[in-house]
Amino acid sequence: MGIGRQEDVQMRDTKAILLSLVIEANDDGYLARCPGIQGAFAEGDTIEEAIFNCVDVIKMIAAYRAERGESLGLHEVELTPETRMTISIPVAVG
Repeated sequence: MGIGRQEDVQMRDTKAILLSLVIEANDDGYLARCPGIQGAFAEGDTIEEAIFNCVDVIKMIAAYRAERGESLGLHEVELTPETRMTISIPVAVG
C-alpha cells in the first residue's frame, strides 16, 4: 500500500466544518473568536497563533458536545480524497 493509498484510508469518515472567525488586536496580542460557538475564543501573540489556538478550542468543544450527543449546529462537509476546497488564511510577511 503506497503513501497516497494510506491517505485515502485516513480520509474516510472525516468531516470538517467551515467556520468564520473574528480576529481582534488586544493588549496581549490577538484574540480569535467564533461568534457561532459559545466559548470558542483564544488568544495568541500573533494572528496565526490566535487562529490555531481558537481552532484547538473549537475541537475540544466539538469533542465534548459529541460525547453528550450534541452537535455544534454547523453544516459539516464530508471530506473524501476527491474533496477540494479553497480557504484563506492570514500569513504575516513583515
